[in-house]
Amino acid sequence: QVQLVESGGALVQPGGSLRLSCAASGFIFSYHAMSWYRQAPGRQRELVAWIGSGESTKYADSVKGRFTISRDNAKKTVYLQMNSLKPDDTAVYYCNTKGAEQYWGQGTQVTVSS
Repeated sequence: QVQLVESGGALVQPGGSLRLSCAASGFIFSYHAMSWYRQAPGRQRELVAWIGSGESTKYADSVKGRFTISRDNAKKTVYLQMNSLKPDDTAVYYCNTKGAEQYWGQGTQVTVSS
């Protein structure tokens, strides 16, 4: 079955950096687009970044120039490099892919605070 396992969330100071990882299994990773979403308390889940099977990328306006999504097909892993973090980036970050249905990981908490 499809499994997505996120890691790398932490407490970080404003201006700091983190790299999130999402290890995938149960499907042909290289064929699928992958996404990172986030959900802050009291807010709807929102798309942060997307990477296609051909490695084209898209970003939410709020993270453009600060976040970078990438993938390693040999490791079946997608990454989210987050730089210049702001308190507004505080959220649970989820890995996502779509096949016959949408698949989600369990999420990893990112807290940006001094």
